[in-house]
Amino acid sequence: MPVIRQALFSDIDDLALLLKELFSIEADFSFDEDRQRRGLAMMLEDSGTRCIVVAQSGGQAVGMCSAQLVVSTAEGGFSGLVEDMVVRPDYRGSGTGRRLLEAIGQWATERGATRLQLLADRHNAPALDFYEHLGWGMTQLICLHKKDE
Repeated sequence: MPVIRQALFSDIDDLALLLKELFSIEADFSFDEDRQRRGLAMMLEDSGTRCIVVAQSGGQAVGMCSAQLVVSTAEGGFSGLVEDMVVRPDYRGSGTGRRLLEAIGQWATERGATRLQLLADRHNAPALDFYEHLGWGMTQLICLHKKDE
């Protein structure tokens, strides 16, 4: 069973490969190694408001989950925004994803978050089923974005 721990800068190579896997199944994103490595480094720079947990087996990262704290006016406090959640296909169904989300949830709760939220690709039925199985509920909100180009 993989060990769940906070990620380190030395994990960035493995984490970038996991993001490549994740972005291959998400229609809104495409993999750009330089950007993903830069984003991962930014996440790791501030463990007070940002966190990446990693599932490690045999010296390799086989899953990851990242989150950051945001202020929720609806909650009147912090919410944990889960940014990336991915488990290698050969480790799916083993409880690794559940353990990653529990670890990121504990991290957020310890920092005062009263809610977790995440975005998921609406066409990724296995992921949506996974989240529903763990008690996550859909909202009536939709996500919009605008890029500065």
